[in-house]
Amino acid sequence: MGSKHLVVEVEEAKIGEGEEEPVSPAGQYFNSSALYVSILAMFESDVPIDDSQMFPLLDTLLPINPRFSSIMLKNERGVQQWTRVNVNLADHVKVPVFPAGLSPPDYDKVVQDYVSKVGMDRLPESRPLWELHIIKYPTSHSEGTFMFKLHHALGDGYSLMSALFSCVKRADDPSLPLTFPGNSTTAKTVGSGGPGLVSLAINTVRDFAWGLAKSMFIKDSVSPIRSGMDGVELRPIEMSFLKFSVDDIRRVKARIGGLYMQSIGDGSKSTQATALVMLNTRFIHKSTQAIAPVKPKEMNKPDAEFPWGNRVGYLHLSIPSRDCRNKDDPLKFMSKVNRLMKRKKSSLGVFLTAQLLETMRRFRGPEVAARYIRSTLENTSMAISNLIGPNEKMLLADHPIRSFHFMVVGVPQSLRITIVSYMGKLKVAMGTEKGFIDAKLLTTCMEKAFARIYEAAIEEKP
Repeated sequence: MGSKHLVVEVEEAKIGEGEEEPVSPAGQYFNSSALYVSILAMFESDVPIDDSQMFPLLDTLLPINPRFSSIMLKNERGVQQWTRVNVNLADHVKVPVFPAGLSPPDYDKVVQDYVSKVGMDRLPESRPLWELHIIKYPTSHSEGTFMFKLHHALGDGYSLMSALFSCVKRADDPSLPLTFPGNSTTAKTVGSGGPGLVSLAINTVRDFAWGLAKSMFIKDSVSPIRSGMDGVELRPIEMSFLKFSVDDIRRVKARIGGLYMQSIGDGSKSTQATALVMLNTRFIHKSTQAIAPVKPKEMNKPDAEFPWGNRVGYLHLSIPSRDCRNKDDPLKFMSKVNRLMKRKKSSLGVFLTAQLLETMRRFRGPEVAARYIRSTLENTSMAISNLIGPNEKMLLADHPIRSFHFMVVGVPQSLRITIVSYMGKLKVAMGTEKGFIDAKLLTTCMEKAFARIYEAAIEEKP
């Protein structure tokens, strides 16, 4: 692939002459001495990959937001800024070479090791913080894979996936826009789930205090899903996947987590495990919930309803485990988690946490706030995040996409779970600490747990 230089002009988000765009607080947290967090977005192709279409694809991607053609630099006052640079696209496109002639199952492991290594590597800070890896080898899942590595400082999953979705077309009719799962009912928002102001106040104080304690000094137990090792984010990860029907999920809103620990002999009631449920704060303060991504250039406007950037909050959710032992009534487990989530929704703890981080940043600097976020991650067992994908099959650079998923890398946790919908299916991706978590057993246990809950749900009388 030849070298190509491109200077991008962005109409909807112009930076004035002599001005630079300041790096957002969240962007500073995610690229600090305490945290270095990126997102891997994997698109699996139905056909062998022809990389001749990659530069036109990137020509479409780069103008979407100035950050794709900027680097992070400190000005004379020590403030981090996004500084526009010329982009040599060839520096950002990687085409790995693997041993030839292997079978698809053998390439599964080779690709897995490559993805793990890319996830651990740092992006060069001398050029914009993204890469495209073109894996031109067939696996059990695809004929080839496009993998985008995007630093979290560029934006959150909603921003970045909106950008990537704007670069794809519908496979059945490229002239038509992609459609996304809709939501015909009004969504309950954080702060609207309780019976009144008293409940809101009590739940807010409880959740904020508990989150503060968890972040500062209360750690989850060492367990089969949490090694508690220092520097766990630097250890290789193994990725495994499950797929569920969206229609099945709509019938049962299941939350899984306890069965795996019981399967390997750790079902103790005293074991404390907490999940961080990641939230898109663009939506939780609105009376209705936007489901489909908006056009990325609309997100760049100063008065955008859904602005570009990192608009992420989190809730601490204690993971029930003992209820899963009751094989006669697995819905008790789901009901318990459902009650917990309803109570969490009747709380403004996520907003108080955001204010705490902003106060830390202003008075003690972004590094202190980043260390607080790191402590929050280290003291919990897992993080869960999800995104909405299109209903129709996608074409990426004229390649029909069989499946896609994403994973957050660089976080100090042994287990990360991401969920994305595509063509009526939910794909659950699990990034597990290699050599510590048995990924195959975890996948099997999750499949069994969902099957038990689903069977109980469809058998239960209305």
